[in-house]
Amino acid sequence: MPLSDVKVKIDILKPTTLVGLGIPLILVKNTSATESVYREYGSLESLKQNYGESTATYKKAAAIFAQGDNAPNKVAVASFGHEFETGDTEENPKQVFSVRNALEEYFDKDFHFVLLAAVNAEDRLEASKFFEEKSYKFVVLKVASYEELEQYTGKDRTIVFHHPLVDEEPDAALIGAIANKPVGSVTWKFKSLIGVTPQDYKVDTLENIHKAGAIAFVTKAGRNQTSEGITASGEFIDVLHGKDWVKLNIETSIQTALSTTDKIPYTNEGFALLESQIINVLETAFTNGIIAPDEDGQPVYSVQSKGRSEMTDENRKNRVYDGLSFRFELAGAVHTAEITGEIII
Repeated sequence: MPLSDVKVKIDILKPTTLVGLGIPLILVKNTSATESVYREYGSLESLKQNYGESTATYKKAAAIFAQGDNAPNKVAVASFGHEFETGDTEENPKQVFSVRNALEEYFDKDFHFVLLAAVNAEDRLEASKFFEEKSYKFVVLKVASYEELEQYTGKDRTIVFHHPLVDEEPDAALIGAIANKPVGSVTWKFKSLIGVTPQDYKVDTLENIHKAGAIAFVTKAGRNQTSEGITASGEFIDVLHGKDWVKLNIETSIQTALSTTDKIPYTNEGFALLESQIINVLETAFTNGIIAPDEDGQPVYSVQSKGRSEMTDENRKNRVYDGLSFRFELAGAVHTAEITGEIII
């Protein structure tokens, strides 16, 4: 995330112009590189100057851009796996720049989904652990082995696509097709992916894939589509994506207000200005479909703001205001239906 003086924490309670979050980073393992460089590309032609058509990086990017109007307008690429000097030439002259090193180095860059190219199961697991620790952004994995699925089960920030065909990139296609749409406006289930072959799974097999926290590409009612829209924990992707969107946009909106206003006074009037920034973001979240409506069609959210008299002397002295909080009800989406009918004779 970018530098900010504002921190937003959102807990998901059960049964209870803004920033988009669709840019992918392709992180490729390249042991022959001498350094890791983060670059952004607006087209396959520009990417091809550094990564030829036969490379895993190009194939991931091609699958992203192949999704047509839904695809993001750019992708980022960086590498890991090379050796680098540590400065201690006697005891430990060189060290490998690991997938974790790369994720730590670039985590604050302008991407929200990470795709891995030319990696092994160990790299995938390490990336999954990293994002689980951060509890922000996502890693999207293509996994061909049933046995490997189990090691990701329970992880909120890992999206696992089970697909056995080595020459297809369903993980990249998934991000290209869905991630760049307005957050909250779409569920990740039922989605068509260009360039991905649907698999003919038995019902029990597909259920086991879902129980492991993975999704697949199948045919239902004659339509090729994603079989679910969950992360490896079983949480819905759009729920966590929406949470990230609200968090980032509230932080950005309040940071902008602090940076562009001559002075926001430490008064009830100043606090009201900050509160209005939250309300603006939540209203857009409602419009996008993140926040549910009530029976009258009004957004179900609330914002609480403490007054100056409720702040501690220490906070007033240090100019820290911690009196804002909010909650909202998720809109969700229909993923299954049970319908009862009667036949009258």
